[in-house]
Amino acid sequence: MRYIYFIVYIVITLSGTTAAQSGRIQPTPTPTPDEAVKIETEEIKLSILALDEDGKYVKDVTGNDIVITDNNILHQPETVRRIPANVLIVLDTGGELRWVKNLDHTRRAAAAVIEALAPGNNVAILQYSDKAELVGDWTDDKNEALGVLRKTKFGLRSAFVEAIDLAIETLLSQPRDNRHLVLITDGTDSFYGPAERLRAMRRLLSTDISVHVISYTRMESNDIDPRTKAISNSPPPRAMPDEIAATLPNGNRDAARAPKIGPTINMDRKHLERMRNRKRDLDESESHLLQLVENTNGTILVPLDREEMVARAARISAFINASYVITYIPKVPVAEGPAERTILVTSKREGLVVQAKRRFLRPEKP
Repeated sequence: MRYIYFIVYIVITLSGTTAAQSGRIQPTPTPTPDEAVKIETEEIKLSILALDEDGKYVKDVTGNDIVITDNNILHQPETVRRIPANVLIVLDTGGELRWVKNLDHTRRAAAAVIEALAPGNNVAILQYSDKAELVGDWTDDKNEALGVLRKTKFGLRSAFVEAIDLAIETLLSQPRDNRHLVLITDGTDSFYGPAERLRAMRRLLSTDISVHVISYTRMESNDIDPRTKAISNSPPPRAMPDEIAATLPNGNRDAARAPKIGPTINMDRKHLERMRNRKRDLDESESHLLQLVENTNGTILVPLDREEMVARAARISAFINASYVITYIPKVPVAEGPAERTILVTSKREGLVVQAKRRFLRPEKP
């Protein structure tokens, strides 16, 4: 959750008299606007999802309907607003070891998210492989955003940490308070280890960005599992993709496409270790992505195949479309309070179900 500081300018008219150095009583001049006194207040912002008992979106939520607890201290909201969102979609288009993740399905999932967004929301598109880059700037034109997807391309590596850092800067540069980050990813990184990846994720917890994930982790982990075993009853993977096998002469083409039967034995210990490390990285990544979503009041899809991933992608947009932005002033100031806060929002209105939980880390000083 990002802390936003609002500067309130107050012009104070002083009455009475003050003693000058000479000892004579002089009238106090009224300060000009340039001499205004600055008083800092701070608000914490977060998004919430408000539904009725049938799971339908509730359109008339007010501050009297909800209660906020910040580390078990009760607060009332200052504002409850329905405003358009800035939605940054981040496409993972790289990685040295990938079998299920492909550009076509990543694009299709992103397109499903864009098409299901309500009118008025802004969308930008970021891709990362060998590096992270913004390929489509902010627009509320869905056709323009969909056209940008066709410009994305695969790379050899996966710059996940760099992508998270760029995503944060891109979202925070926009004035809208309703910020959502959609990651279509397996969450692994070719350049940095788990510690740096966790650092990037924790940085998100110091902002007001809600994070949603469409994850390749389970698909990739399940597919790689047979490769982690020295002896496997699963047939070995084909040596070449179908599109390459189709270019071979008849006899060779049939042999390349023929199914493999029986157990396989892999004596390449170096390869086995590499596959096991990859599976471990995927499993850890899924755990971290789940925690990130839970702590930023987002939602996550962990499909078992690519068609399910595309079919369910619009659920991310349904969440974004139904969200409110609320603010409150913490009773314990940020600088004086704990470095970590757990923020919960609950309903006190009959029939209203509020989904909102946020783990908030105090931003580090520059």
